[in-house]
Amino acid sequence: MSQEVQYTEDNIRSLDWQEHIRLRPGMYIGKLGDGTTPDDGIYILIKEVVDNAIDEFVMGAGKTIEISIQNGVVTVRDFGRGIPLGKMVDAVSKMNTGAKYDSKAFKKSVGLNGVGTKAVNALSSEFIVQAIRDNQTKIATFHRGILVEDSPVTESTGRRGTKVVFTPDASIFLNYKFQMEYVEKMVWIYAHLNPGLTIYLNGEKFYSEHGLRDLLHNSLSGEVIHDIIHLRGEDIEIALVHAEKSQSEQYQSFVNGQHTTQGGTHQSALREALVQTLRGFYQKQYETADIRQSVIAAISIKVIEPIFESQTKTKLGSNDMGPSGPSVRSFIADFLKTELDNFLHRNPEVAEAIQRKILRAERERKDLSGIQKLARERAKKASLHNRKLRDCKIHYNDLKNERRLETTLFITEGDSASGSITASRDVQTQAVFSLKGKPLNCYGLTKKVVYENEEFNLLQAALNIEDGLEELRYNNVVISTDADVDGMHIRLLLITFFLQFFPELVQEGHLYILQTPLFRVRNKQKTMYCYSDEERRAAIDALGPRPEITRFKGLGEISPGEFKHFIGGDIRLEPVLLGKEQIESLLEYYMGKNTPERQDFIIENLRVELEDAVE
Repeated sequence: MSQEVQYTEDNIRSLDWQEHIRLRPGMYIGKLGDGTTPDDGIYILIKEVVDNAIDEFVMGAGKTIEISIQNGVVTVRDFGRGIPLGKMVDAVSKMNTGAKYDSKAFKKSVGLNGVGTKAVNALSSEFIVQAIRDNQTKIATFHRGILVEDSPVTESTGRRGTKVVFTPDASIFLNYKFQMEYVEKMVWIYAHLNPGLTIYLNGEKFYSEHGLRDLLHNSLSGEVIHDIIHLRGEDIEIALVHAEKSQSEQYQSFVNGQHTTQGGTHQSALREALVQTLRGFYQKQYETADIRQSVIAAISIKVIEPIFESQTKTKLGSNDMGPSGPSVRSFIADFLKTELDNFLHRNPEVAEAIQRKILRAERERKDLSGIQKLARERAKKASLHNRKLRDCKIHYNDLKNERRLETTLFITEGDSASGSITASRDVQTQAVFSLKGKPLNCYGLTKKVVYENEEFNLLQAALNIEDGLEELRYNNVVISTDADVDGMHIRLLLITFFLQFFPELVQEGHLYILQTPLFRVRNKQKTMYCYSDEERRAAIDALGPRPEITRFKGLGEISPGEFKHFIGGDIRLEPVLLGKEQIESLLEYYMGKNTPERQDFIIENLRVELEDAVE
């Protein structure tokens, strides 16, 4: 018989605030990560500090924020009111302490739980805070949440405000690296949500004069059928437009300046109110899908004491605008019914363009209805009778599961590669979809091809994105192909598929490329995996003369035992990021008919690579 484990007073202990945060960081910042994905913890740390600076601007204090990221160290300086000096240390190191419990000081702020800055402090190897106000200043320094230096209050001639300098703890955020594209997008959104606020990121200026209208205009990736509709009211702002070619809905939503990437009650209310308003305006009971097709919209609301579904504040759970205010749904519905209806009456050319778009969507839907029905039946049979999808047990749309952010779908080529990944994956959070041959180049084709092409139809069904990303089943969609010419071609074809029909999957940071080692270098004592020729040469030097060198030609050549490392804790994912190029022009250049410009591009880059190889 096994010995009974004793349960006594000795088994019960109390943790200091910083110990609890460091022991359970996921409760405070979501997943840790290494900076590969935009929801990794190091970006949440930046956001928590910047949120406080934004709140100062919202409350009318300070119109400039300076952010610097150099060698892994983050500095955020605002010119707001400055933390009261006598409570500065408590504000960043004592749980349940903060001004946001006083609704008079922060009526509609992002952070209400007094936790954010404490989490940054506890999860940083060094955290320095300085407050300046009333011609006085105070500085405090912490190491992993423990106060190591508490300077006295001194006189100061500096501008009032708060300065925070922190370094994420490398023992928690292993091998972390800031992807500046993610930080730039975060800052870009902050600037557009707060017209009149100037933010400097490493010296680069971010500013918006027209708020969501600018945000929508600057994020469009193709032609639109009418000018952007921009509606503003007290505590609400909406911008919307209809795309010419895209058929999917795209929404960006915000609460009190916080980007709610997973939507929530306000985003759902916008979608519902849009349908109700347009039906009322046209006096027609158009189908919901026809009205919403190709809508690109952004909504920002301000709520007193908002309720979010997690500490990272990515989904609004509030049903009311405030303790004594209207419901979120009725507030948005009433606003849109009045303002959008008035706008359409004043702008009949826009109203006519939207109605033409709805009627076109109706015709397309009816043309596709038979094909869709057959495709769905085919997808159901495929999931029952073949092995194209080896599913996992936890899914991204399971909002209550704490591991939902880990959910990953690996899209592989062929049975050998999918077999290796399947045998070594985490069955709780990792799924595998096996392609059969090369996908079709779908550039310029209509969505009809998604239903007619078996691979595309089954992939769409596996992801559950036919009607948008609201029920997306995997947070990370990872293209896992061989690092050869064929593999690169398949990558390009898959990226084209997603950009053509589901651009929001890429825009919202869900698409990645799996990086696997090209070489294995080993001797009897040690094995090293190398992802480039440079790493291979370094490994040879490190292991000494005559190590065994293996060149992996395909994923199927990597054994399941080895693969476990490459899709586990040591996984390397390269995010598919969109620059400032328009999606339509990008696809036309790379996937359209051969053009002299593209031929010149290939020849020139081939020449550069050959010259580098010779050197």
